[in-house]
Amino acid sequence: MHPNPAFRQVPAEESLAFAKDRGFGTLCVNADSGPLLAHVPFVVTESGELSALIHLARSNAIARSALPAPAVLAVMGPESYISPDWYGAADQVPTWNYVAVHLRGRLEPLPAEALHPMADELSAMFEARLLPKRPWTSAKMSEGAMERMMRMILPYRLVIEGVEGTWKLGQNKTPEQRAGAVAGLEGWEEPSPRQALAALMRGVGATYPT
Repeated sequence: MHPNPAFRQVPAEESLAFAKDRGFGTLCVNADSGPLLAHVPFVVTESGELSALIHLARSNAIARSALPAPAVLAVMGPESYISPDWYGAADQVPTWNYVAVHLRGRLEPLPAEALHPMADELSAMFEARLLPKRPWTSAKMSEGAMERMMRMILPYRLVIEGVEGTWKLGQNKTPEQRAGAVAGLEGWEEPSPRQALAALMRGVGATYPT
């Protein structure tokens, strides 16, 4: 995390709430060959031990590593290049502003019977954000189809032992300089992440082979 204490003032509870709402991050575990990474959706649960519930493909290197093990789940939020011209002040340099939260703890496997409820909870969390669309549920699957697909994935939980957050939002600049950067960002015509993802998906089969 960024060492400047100006960017580390947000309470841990707020950083945890941010990660919980985001629900997607990069899981990192050390191995003899070096760090292993997996990009995963997750659900934070506060019943019992504070944990992030995660599933991994059976073929994922982390799923085949020695567990339980120390792990970090890195959750990225909004981020952008900041032009020094936006500050309206001399002797400024380019930078990058962003929000990032690290959930540190112990990654451990869960019994197979935990997988289906976990998958249902994860889909329910994101389907609720698509209302008024009628939410998808696993009950819509044909008999046996869900079970066949879930044989390819395994359930895990990251028992969260620490929450670290960096909210680098120009706190080291004057209010006037921050306002200039805000105006620059708001005037920058760049597609949203969802629009950018849609554009990449549109190119599958042409620009990006299947």
